[in-house]
Amino acid sequence: MINPGTILGQRYRLEERTASGGMGDVWRGVDEVLGRTVAVKFLLPSLLEEPGFIEQFRRVARTMATINHPGVVAVYDYGNDHGSDNATGAYLVTEYIQGEALSRTLGRVGRLTAGRTMALVAQAAEALYAAHQAGIVHRVVKPDNLLVRTDGTLVLTDLGIACAAEAAKLNGGEIVLGAASYISPEQAVGRRGTPLSDIYALGVVAFQCLSGYRPFESENPFEIEMRHVREQPPPMPPDVPPAARAVVERAMNKHPADRYPNAAAFAQEARLVAAQLARKPISPTAGPVRRALSAILDWGGRATRT
Repeated sequence: MINPGTILGQRYRLEERTASGGMGDVWRGVDEVLGRTVAVKFLLPSLLEEPGFIEQFRRVARTMATINHPGVVAVYDYGNDHGSDNATGAYLVTEYIQGEALSRTLGRVGRLTAGRTMALVAQAAEALYAAHQAGIVHRVVKPDNLLVRTDGTLVLTDLGIACAAEAAKLNGGEIVLGAASYISPEQAVGRRGTPLSDIYALGVVAFQCLSGYRPFESENPFEIEMRHVREQPPPMPPDVPPAARAVVERAMNKHPADRYPNAAAFAQEARLVAAQLARKPISPTAGPVRRALSAILDWGGRATRT
């Protein structure tokens, strides 16, 4: 069992477990060689049992370490050894992000404004494009894997873990990995995830941010996956601006060829809409209030002149 104080690789001292997810636990730790705070992601033992996973993940981790983008979590190290308390596990060491997962933010506030949603989606899409250019498809884009720093900027995490896991499972003919609520239709029917699959998943994230709910819900993950394949998402709330609605609808198109051609185009469109929304009046009553105020001032001027 891994505990606070465990030393990994004679270098990384674990301090506190900060999160648990479908791919494993995350700990905050300290790199005692460089004296910096790091995040240590332990991979689930079930993943390690998949034939070819370890070698596949090593390759992906090396590629991840070459990505230099502010929206992609920096990868520092990879290990698979016994800790100081004889605990065993494969782990990935990355930069430590000060902030919270988008899922936690949504759990606290319910939904985001259209402008904020489009700004975050643009950042996530830009990060995905950097990964895609390096040959890595995320395959499990969801709010848990999108961290928002304290300064409001976004970072994409868990990049590559699902990539390696899916490769191992596909080789064995098993079900592809993917969070059911965000899985693309093509992944739901057993095809390998592509950059266009990531665009669909990010579109679902945007839908949730704008609406306060996911498009398809069920207690049965398989049913959710089939609804992604067969059903159109429900309408978003009427107060969602048409431009933001159009961005989400294109990203969530059932047919990959009808989505954005790449994540860069998705980011560009989302950023454009965010800028347009930022130029709009803060309140829909701002125009009438301004006209009423002008009339009062004009009346006052006439009264003075008489």
